[in-house]
Amino acid sequence: MKNWYPDLSRSSSPRYIAIADLIEMDLRSGVLVAGDRLPPQRVLAKSLNIDFTTVARGYVEAQKRGLVDSHVGRGTFVTGKQERERRGFAIDTASDPRRASAIDFSMNLPPEPNEPDLLARMREGLSVVSADLVSLLRYQGFGGAAMDKEAAAIWLGRRGINPAQERIFITPGAHPALLAIFGLLAKPGDTVLSENITYPGMRSIAAQLRLNLVGLPMDEFGISPDAFAESCKRLQPKALYLNPTLQNPTTLTVPHERREAIAAVARTYRVPVIEDDAYGFIPLDAPAPIGAIAPDITWHIGGLAKCLGAGLRLAFVVAPDTKTTWPFVSALRSSNVMASPLNTALATRWIEDGTADGILRFIRTEAAARQKMVADILPSGSYRADPISFNIWLPLGNGWTRATFSSHMRNAGIGVVASDAFTVEGAAPEAVRVCLGGPIGREALRSALDFMAHALEGPPEMAASFF
Repeated sequence: MKNWYPDLSRSSSPRYIAIADLIEMDLRSGVLVAGDRLPPQRVLAKSLNIDFTTVARGYVEAQKRGLVDSHVGRGTFVTGKQERERRGFAIDTASDPRRASAIDFSMNLPPEPNEPDLLARMREGLSVVSADLVSLLRYQGFGGAAMDKEAAAIWLGRRGINPAQERIFITPGAHPALLAIFGLLAKPGDTVLSENITYPGMRSIAAQLRLNLVGLPMDEFGISPDAFAESCKRLQPKALYLNPTLQNPTTLTVPHERREAIAAVARTYRVPVIEDDAYGFIPLDAPAPIGAIAPDITWHIGGLAKCLGAGLRLAFVVAPDTKTTWPFVSALRSSNVMASPLNTALATRWIEDGTADGILRFIRTEAAARQKMVADILPSGSYRADPISFNIWLPLGNGWTRATFSSHMRNAGIGVVASDAFTVEGAAPEAVRVCLGGPIGREALRSALDFMAHALEGPPEMAASFF
């Protein structure tokens, strides 16, 4: 029997996941080798001062990964099989070129992971989850299984959101959640508020539900609390929508003091806040969400599209209280039935084994590098951005209009969207959102930015002979 007693502090994952992780780590480093017999579960539990069931779950997890085999009456033995399979799955399996569909450059895309080790970990998670493939193809209870809600609670807890589990729901993306929430809070003809320059999806939802969307004036810190209060008195709105961290499209982050002021007004006039925290996990030091400042009046939506991947189509939604959960469930189930159990299981796996943190680290590092590239190419003060955002907000000059500029950049390989898509009220400014993420690499991005900078140096007629 191998005298193997892992140091669980080497892993930040739940203890049962940590046991499997450390078996894998020690197998790679040579501390364990194929054929080693691991300590009996009760012996290991006693030596680590943890529950027997935790060790049992850890051994089961390791067996799912192919790291060990268990034999009744003989014990648990290291196989080393999974490492070989992981390498083959990560490197030898070619992608299907038929999946290389056209990219929608109108969306604000995060940089896509391209590090081999990270991609291998992401694929390994999918391989592990596939062990439960049949059960994950069944209809499931709405809102996520208990283990998925536990993972969601861990993830949301990093943003200071710590609700009871019955208030957490795993939904098929932020957009369906927004549609369901606004459908609950307002009826056709009612007024809802947002930033005057806001997420285009909010405009689409308001139009679909026939709501009167009113944009609030903004300064460098976000919407004006005074204007918010005045609109509450005059319009009696049913809700306020905000995207307060790395706001799409302006990249503005509302500071803590302004968030408190907004929450105070919302509470005074009993206006629910719908907080779209799509980018909340990107900064390392983002202010506390409004959902943490005023949880009793806030619908908090922690989407995974911008921090893990839009293809997951998942968001973690926190309701302000338990009495609102049942109508929310009914509203969302009527149109979406459930979030994909397969995608949910993959997200849970990535959160538990640390892959999600690896993806986040990559996005932050790559976004910062791309913002540095922008700063090297475009004149200081000519655009608005955050050092870690993956888009910029670009006001136009020299006779450029948003239409001519968008047309000029159409084939540059980066997403340029005119301000019309984001403007709630009044004339749209001559500005565009430029996305720096997606599948484009750094060299191609630099070329596109050089092309853009050259065009902006003079009037549009100097950049091309036709538009």
